[in-house]
Amino acid sequence: MKRQITILATILALAAGLTGASAAQAQTLAACRALTGDAERLACYDRLANGEAAPAPVTPAAESAPPPQAAPSLLGKAWELDPGERGRILRIRPYKPVYILPWFHAQNPNHAPHSPAAGHSSESVGFANDEVKFQISFKSKLGEDLIGDNGDLWFGYTQSSRWQLYNADDSRPFRETRYEPEVMLVWRTGYELLGWRGRFFSLGINHQSNGRSLPLSRSWNRVMLAAAFERDDWTLTVRPWWRIPEKSADDDNPDIANYLGRADVHLVRAWGKQQFSLLFRHNLRGGDGSRGAAQVDYAFPIAGQLRGHLQWFSGYGESLVDYNHRGNYYGVGVSLVEW
Repeated sequence: MKRQITILATILALAAGLTGASAAQAQTLAACRALTGDAERLACYDRLANGEAAPAPVTPAAESAPPPQAAPSLLGKAWELDPGERGRILRIRPYKPVYILPWFHAQNPNHAPHSPAAGHSSESVGFANDEVKFQISFKSKLGEDLIGDNGDLWFGYTQSSRWQLYNADDSRPFRETRYEPEVMLVWRTGYELLGWRGRFFSLGINHQSNGRSLPLSRSWNRVMLAAAFERDDWTLTVRPWWRIPEKSADDDNPDIANYLGRADVHLVRAWGKQQFSLLFRHNLRGGDGSRGAAQVDYAFPIAGQLRGHLQWFSGYGESLVDYNHRGNYYGVGVSLVEW
């Protein structure tokens, strides 16, 4: 009886071993079948036939979640600096804000515009304190990667007008329209400076004029440098410039740089559809010769792309005809495009 029990136990052990071997063999065959390459799969079967272990089955790695998308760069989009924005030539793009301020109030209007140039001083004029101010602006890329794989050539145009709409006694004239075409070579950068990321340098030629005849004609030309930076929701642009000299007989305003300055700094903060900007301009002179101006703009959403727009200006040169007049101005209106 004891011998029969021993034989039975041996048979059960052999059956269990065969079952385990069959399961193991099935797993190794499955591992070979999982191989996608024909050569790899054939080599796997050869190893099994020779009694070698099959490779561990390769399980596909779990798909990793896509990295969080960074907030779009205001400068990268505006100047097509990033890879996804490249290759768009001769496309009209926004430049400076486009707005209309139906109420633009001069606290102390310039009733007698003047310039040291001969024949450029006017008699007293009866400008009203309140007027309409509006601005249009656009730019377009003329060429891309002109110096190796960098250097974009841009053309920009800005026009701002001051319309004496409420001055019915003088037939509601346009007090001044300022024309500002410019050409800029923009060089992409990516360095870090005090926590700010430098996005580009630019070199350009800028013209401003008011298209008026004597005695109110005003104009000048500048060579302008710019360095632009960004940090989170902030952008910062620093622009020094040099006025291109003119012959005295052709110079409408020989002292304009002493009032409209030799450099400016522009700071912009954008969050959602709201935007705050501060422009500070100075002539880089000290003492009694120190002169400059500051302008603050704030835009907030109203409906769709339409935004409310508030503007405050204090200092010299709110317009070209007022380049040497110090004044304070307040504006309320709407805008379609911001920085």
